[in-house]
Amino acid sequence: MPRPAAVCIVSGGLDSVCYAASLAEDYDIYMLTFAYGQRAKREIERARYFARVLKAKDHKVIDISFMKSLYGTSNSLTDSRQKLSEGFEQNLIVPVRNAIFITIATAWAMSMNAKVVAYGAHTGDIPHYPDCRPVFVRAISEALNIAESDSIISGQRQEITILSPAIMGIDKPALLKTGYKVLGDRAFQTWSCYSDGIRAGGGYVHCGKCESCISRKKAFTTAQIEDKTRYATENGKRKGKAK
Repeated sequence: MPRPAAVCIVSGGLDSVCYAASLAEDYDIYMLTFAYGQRAKREIERARYFARVLKAKDHKVIDISFMKSLYGTSNSLTDSRQKLSEGFEQNLIVPVRNAIFITIATAWAMSMNAKVVAYGAHTGDIPHYPDCRPVFVRAISEALNIAESDSIISGQRQEITILSPAIMGIDKPALLKTGYKVLGDRAFQTWSCYSDGIRAGGGYVHCGKCESCISRKKAFTTAQIEDKTRYATENGKRKGKAK
């Protein structure tokens, strides 16, 4: 009997990769990654790597980089002139980003008759990011299924279920533990840094000081997994000499 299909939105970061890895145990994975004008283009390379690791049935990298011109100075993830904060700041929010991603993912899922669309939002995202909250997922799920209600009623399409760790009450350390069981040390190949990395030792490493790097470090500590990620800074001090 064929396994059900899931369209997984995977940035190449720790959360989305770990969630896709956990779903790959029960679903055929179709991965979707977006180039939306983000500073951290290196995460797209990592998404391609994990598509191979997880044996995704297909992996599409969708170029919507035109969004950068629309976003303007609204956020620091696409506007490289802004400083990346160490803690949460409102300018870390990319306007309705997940709504855009989920809508495109649902179009693909419905086109291939997949039933599930998944993204890696966890409970730690809920206080700051409205498009990670269960109320948002319920609303967009209803809207997108209404948009295809005739074909769903006729049986031509399946109703889509949107899944995330946040909906199931899973936090970042628990998500990491689940993903690490599948990925092992390959989990350290994920890219969490909001920057495109710091050149050091012949390669690029995480900056170690942006909000996302700090969140990554805390997750490994809480999950009691030795963090083998290479950071340019540790506790505010630069590690080695960047080249």
